[in-house]
Amino acid sequence: MEKFLSGYNCAQSVLFAHAGDVGIDPEIALKVATGFGAGIARRGEMCGALTGGILAISLKFGRGNGQDRTATDRTYDKAQELIREFEKQQGSTMCLVLVDGCRFNTSEGREKFKKQDLLHTRCVGCVRTVCEILPSLLKDGTANLQTT
Repeated sequence: MEKFLSGYNCAQSVLFAHAGDVGIDPEIALKVATGFGAGIARRGEMCGALTGGILAISLKFGRGNGQDRTATDRTYDKAQELIREFEKQQGSTMCLVLVDGCRFNTSEGREKFKKQDLLHTRCVGCVRTVCEILPSLLKDGTANLQTT
């Protein structure tokens, strides 16, 4: 939450919080998740907190070079579980819905977001939800990082 409230986007904040759990440097976590905030590059699509969580799951369990497809299946299963639980708790997975129609790709949308204090009234809860769900999804298994 500290990263999020200090100005980093939702995806960055989630991945940063779990960087150690998935075996990546926190600075890399911030960089790789940058484009996923505000519903993927301010498009209002899938919630950035969720995409940050899916990135964490993928880094931990994803299929690397030369690995069989069981890693893909496991990653998809865990990502789907995260998405289901998030949607159950938050009501939607879509950023645009979660922030009451604020379009981050317009100055008017960003102003409405600030005026309604949606950062604190909606987005903090989304980031918190993902950060509460992720530990149980990440706990079984070891980081599946491979370099070529």
